[in-house]
Amino acid sequence: MISSILSKKLAEGLDALVLDIKHGSGAFSPDLESASRLARQMTSVASNAGLSCNALLTDMNEPLAASAGNALEIAETVAFLRGEARQPRLYEVITGLSAELLWLGGLADSRASALRRVEECLDSGRAAERFAAMVAAQGGPADLLDRPEAHLAGAAVVRPVEAADNGCIASVDTQAVGDIVVALGGGRRRVDDRIDPSVGLSDLKSIGEPVVPGEPLAWVHAASEATWQAAASALRRAFQITKGTPAGNPVVHSVVEGARER
Repeated sequence: MISSILSKKLAEGLDALVLDIKHGSGAFSPDLESASRLARQMTSVASNAGLSCNALLTDMNEPLAASAGNALEIAETVAFLRGEARQPRLYEVITGLSAELLWLGGLADSRASALRRVEECLDSGRAAERFAAMVAAQGGPADLLDRPEAHLAGAAVVRPVEAADNGCIASVDTQAVGDIVVALGGGRRRVDDRIDPSVGLSDLKSIGEPVVPGEPLAWVHAASEATWQAAASALRRAFQITKGTPAGNPVVHSVVEGARER
């Protein structure tokens, strides 16, 4: 796996490479130890091949963003770039990876100054403008940033899945969330499966958030009543609610530099 991934990167003649190595219920590596080992191996191989390479160890014990599904994730991307809604965990990963790349690539003299540049790029709207230009250059709509609703498919059945208990979100089975999206038609089980871009989940609650009975855990976007019901049942099982107030998981655990972990 390491050779397959890095051979492509090395062939591109990159100046620097930053990897996002995730761990948790929604990641390839189930725990921090195995993710750390993978990060050390990958950064070491890249560094020995002459490519400056660092890795961020990030948490996937809950969904990173507030949505899951093709059109829904694009809608969240547009809202993020426009500054309308920025899920804190997603924001930390995006800015962390971007700042690390600026610093490692020699475009900033410190991680702190790199982070300030990334934040300014987002807040000024320059990142949004560049995203819009990239979409248009690849044949997409020129006004996606201004009118995403005109281009993103909507599902036939959209309703919330409500909490049955009072308390706080204690855990979210991220793998189950992904499986729900696939079952709705938003992903493939077989190579010839058709993808429905309209289906998925939105407004997902995060670990540590309080809920009361009747409050949405998430909204299910489905193609039919039957698939909505199946997704709702699975989603209720994916969320665990506790009476206490659990601490959220740090989204960026550490940085691995070459073969050295910080």
